[in-house]
Amino acid sequence: MKHIRNFCIIAHIDHGKSTLADRLLDFTGSVTDREKQEQLLDNMDLERERGITIKSHAIQMDYIHNDEKYVLNLIDTPGHVDFSYEVSRSIAACEGALLIVDAAQSIQAQTISNLYLALENDLEIIPVLNKIDLPSANPEEVTDDIVDLLGCDRDDVIPASAKTGLGIQEILDAIITRIPPPSGKVDAPLRALIFDSVYNPFRGVETFFRVINGTIKKGQHIKFVATGKDYYADEVGTLKLTQIKKDEIKTGDVGYLITGIKDAREVKVGDTITDAKNPTTEAVAGFEDVKPMVFAGIYPVDTEDYEELRASMEKLQLNDASLVFTPESSAALGFGFRCGFLGMLHLEIIQERLEREFDMTVITTVPNVSYYAYTNKNPDEVILVNNPSDLPEPSTLNRVEEPYIKASIITKADYVGPVMSLCIEKRGEITNQTYLTPERVELTFDMPLAEIVFDFYDRLKTVSRGYASFDYSPIGMRESKLVKVDVLLNGNKVDALSALLHVDNAYDIGKKMCEKLKELIPRQQFDIPIQAAIGSKIIARETVKALRKDVTAKCYGGDISRKRKLLEKQKKGKKRMRQVGNVEIPQEAFMAVLKLND
Repeated sequence: MKHIRNFCIIAHIDHGKSTLADRLLDFTGSVTDREKQEQLLDNMDLERERGITIKSHAIQMDYIHNDEKYVLNLIDTPGHVDFSYEVSRSIAACEGALLIVDAAQSIQAQTISNLYLALENDLEIIPVLNKIDLPSANPEEVTDDIVDLLGCDRDDVIPASAKTGLGIQEILDAIITRIPPPSGKVDAPLRALIFDSVYNPFRGVETFFRVINGTIKKGQHIKFVATGKDYYADEVGTLKLTQIKKDEIKTGDVGYLITGIKDAREVKVGDTITDAKNPTTEAVAGFEDVKPMVFAGIYPVDTEDYEELRASMEKLQLNDASLVFTPESSAALGFGFRCGFLGMLHLEIIQERLEREFDMTVITTVPNVSYYAYTNKNPDEVILVNNPSDLPEPSTLNRVEEPYIKASIITKADYVGPVMSLCIEKRGEITNQTYLTPERVELTFDMPLAEIVFDFYDRLKTVSRGYASFDYSPIGMRESKLVKVDVLLNGNKVDALSALLHVDNAYDIGKKMCEKLKELIPRQQFDIPIQAAIGSKIIARETVKALRKDVTAKCYGGDISRKRKLLEKQKKGKKRMRQVGNVEIPQEAFMAVLKLND
């Protein structure tokens, strides 16, 4: 066991984690020349297209140091704030972490939040200064920033370049000398932590685990503590680039397990595996429940696909434990699911994965957050409002509370003004402003989560020309003046387009929604009024004009009354059509409401 090292790589997005992981695999000879490719561990098409890591990936490397053979278990983690739950799971399975900082971009908001996550779990931190070969790199200054942040010596920071392979040897030596070996009792009952799982259509659920005490053997009778179900371990093994079968996985090691489970609901990430005959008395602690931030409805385009969508969501939840969903129905869209996501990028990725991996074409409604409503009748009873249609009538409503977050933004001193005005426009209150260096500022705001859900991240990048990094954490609920804005098409409410908005913004956003929908809704044979309303009060209106046939074309000359007769006849027909006509809303209309500022 003293020759095992479990470590993860944490960093801000685009600081070179995946490339560094490639170099470590090359250097330890874990991949052959044939298998080599850029960002080797990012094996999803989506990850490659977008150049981001979405899933944490575990891989084992063998390395000889001072003539002794060591086993290194690396878990590569995502860098985007929306996937912080993946990072927390990886950290729980490790003893040490490589903290990567880009020498050109310096410390970013996500670097700091991931670092605190690692320190809370008592991980040994090895700081690595990456990309020092770039012409824009500033290694001296960034090293000082890292020393200030960690309180370590300058000599502890390893300069490296994942592109050229510089410093890889030093990183591997530091992993072996600085990261402690796993501690655990070999002779104690089996106790293993599930940190990830994936659904394989041919073999059922594959579970990835880290053994904390005892050993797990092939054919062993095992039990999952949280679900209380027991199985036989059909196959166990270690995770190299491909899965390598083993007879047993010992204390401190990481591996995979196949038990032939076909039902995705039977495996919970963060659960404990133990021996069925001699179970452990305590489950593995330290796994928090996921707190979804953004909620949206996901509906099948064809209502007959509802059950198929449920099965796909369950399989996807296996691989992405931060996805939370409950069934719901909508008057406009039929049966579907109310899903909780960690952010907008997470929502986009889930929608893409459903389409690519499960061939499910889905409609996503306008994302929103959860509110607490209180009525006059019972002012202490909390009503959870996940959907604007759940909001009680305005006459019975006492108050509404919305979730607030603490937003930390690190940017260049030149962009402090535009960033501040953006945050204040989004109802943010500045709580702190710290100059990390003369050039770089950390701004802290208290903001309503609902305001950052839509286009905040994109606009932040725009006003700061890409130089701002953003991270947030929830700080609880606060009272706000919110109203429900409904969208009416042809006099009918479209519940999927309803939104809860702050009183001050309701008129502007209602007007913009109507204008946007006017562009997107195809013209029909009759006029379509698009209205935004608060309760029974209409606050904005646009009209999609009817397509009209030129019925007077056959009238050559003659009295005007002949033309008028034909036009009156057409008008009656249009009126009748409008009473019975249905308006189809294209999918773009649901998503366009988010991009009102474009």
